[in-house]
Amino acid sequence: MKSMTLYVDKKSLMHDIDPLTKLLYVIVSIAVTYILPIHTFVFAVTAISVLLLIIGKVFRKILPIIAIGIILIVSIIIVQGAFHPDNKTVLFSLGGFAFYQEGLSYALLITLRVINMLSSFGVLILTTKPDELMERLMKKGMSPKIGYVLLSVLQIIPQMQATMGKITDAQRSRGMETEGNLFVRMRAFFPLIGPVVLNSLNDTRERAIALEMRGFNTKQNKTFLHAKKDYRHQGIIQLFLYVVFVGAIVWRICL
Repeated sequence: MKSMTLYVDKKSLMHDIDPLTKLLYVIVSIAVTYILPIHTFVFAVTAISVLLLIIGKVFRKILPIIAIGIILIVSIIIVQGAFHPDNKTVLFSLGGFAFYQEGLSYALLITLRVINMLSSFGVLILTTKPDELMERLMKKGMSPKIGYVLLSVLQIIPQMQATMGKITDAQRSRGMETEGNLFVRMRAFFPLIGPVVLNSLNDTRERAIALEMRGFNTKQNKTFLHAKKDYRHQGIIQLFLYVVFVGAIVWRICL
């Protein structure tokens, strides 16, 4: 049975880190790249995020997501390189368009931020079980309703992928062509996407009914399925992340 999450079950150092610590890393790693917009610093943060993916043995899983982001990155480079308001120094000309050093420098900064954002979220999502993350957040006092929403968001992509696979197989069995050139794929897209959306809405309704039957909205104190798990060095890692965050703010003020 195909997993309904993006979590990759492997043995690694990243898999054994507290989910809340990884969530804190996502927040800090993204925030500091905006607090200190220095190319060298942002590159270093991005390299750390990529390194953590490699340590977690999930680097290959993030490559398709980064590949999709390349389209956005290319558009950013073109727009900023040609039309950034601070453009002054012509770097090179291509097809009648002049590309400027200032715009390309800013585009590089945005590109590094995008890659870091995707990589840091990948560290969290690919090495953390969603139910474990939600359970840790709810134990810290987060509303179960918010936890359910977040869990649904983490599961929506693999869930729709699984539904898409089933509907595609069903349509193929009825003689529909779903493979071939671009025109064939585009023609098959609309007969496939409709049932996918309707099935997703129906699944959401059935899940809501099931949760209601199990007392999801009860005001009584809830118990948890999993026993409390001890995570090694989580306090030290979280303290280090807080120090980095505060240090970035102080550095920016002193610049």
